[in-house]
Amino acid sequence: MGTNLPGAPRAKDAKPPHAGTEGVLPALTELIALREQARRLDLAPRGRVLATRTGGHVARFRGRGMEFDESRVYQPGDDPRNMDWRVTARAGRAHVKLFREERERPVWLLVDQGPSMRFGTRIAFKSVVAARAAALLGWAAVDRGDRVGGLVFDETRHLERRPASRAAGLLPLLDRLASPAPAFSADAGLSGQAGGYTSLGDAAGHLVRLVRPGSLVAVISDFADILRAQTRWMTELAAGCEVILLPVHDSIEFQAPPSGRYPVTDGHRRGLLDLTRSGSREAYEDLFRSRMDALERLARRNRAHLLRLTADIPVGPALALGLGGRGRLPAAGGFA
Repeated sequence: MGTNLPGAPRAKDAKPPHAGTEGVLPALTELIALREQARRLDLAPRGRVLATRTGGHVARFRGRGMEFDESRVYQPGDDPRNMDWRVTARAGRAHVKLFREERERPVWLLVDQGPSMRFGTRIAFKSVVAARAAALLGWAAVDRGDRVGGLVFDETRHLERRPASRAAGLLPLLDRLASPAPAFSADAGLSGQAGGYTSLGDAAGHLVRLVRPGSLVAVISDFADILRAQTRWMTELAAGCEVILLPVHDSIEFQAPPSGRYPVTDGHRRGLLDLTRSGSREAYEDLFRSRMDALERLARRNRAHLLRLTADIPVGPALALGLGGRGRLPAAGGFA
């Protein structure tokens, strides 16, 4: 949905791609060009890496790798090329070096492009912010040598790609993110019969069956239904993967506009946001805080990382700052 606040992009004003859709629909060329910014992002693992393909991340498996782990007493059958002569001389007993192998890590991008994401009052729709975040994370992973795949969905369709090397898994996802949402219809608009998902929980529940332990999973959504949806998917993902939750919001969601009546539209249907009654603005903001408190509890319970994005703050710097502090659980009240 959109609003009629000054400067707010409206869904009904959307035009075909490459014809003045900045802020409403990202261009594929823009998402590809974000690769340069992605080099500033730190996607180094924060936890165990259990993947088994050779690549760019240190795994818990010991063997002939790139990073020295420790020395131990020589045992029959050890490769003499691994002799640690310094420790041997100091200890008076033969020691060999052990190494930790570097492993490739699958990266999954779960990107919500549903109706609540196609909303904005300034700069860009939340769906555009999500697309840019997915592109930046995807390119950062590609440049580290990771395999990238994902699931992009809205209420009528979804695109699923298994992780693939280089840009083979990422580019189809970016192309989907740059494609306009299908027109609403009574038959397909909300039913999801054309292959879409009507909630993040449904899409994530499908993703759980695809993701293997040792993956990095980035979930990009506004988590609009977090108060009423089942969250078992989060527990299942976090059991064997590193998970980053990236809630995307518009500033009007956490700070109510001045008292008044505001027409809202999704480009097809119209409604009225009434903030004239006593306490309505406080109730409006309390609902958002309740959602974010629930999301924070979910992240803490499952030791997931939480990184908030808003439409009026550039995505690249926000990701660089947030990923740099990854590994620290969010502070209480972080969404106030």
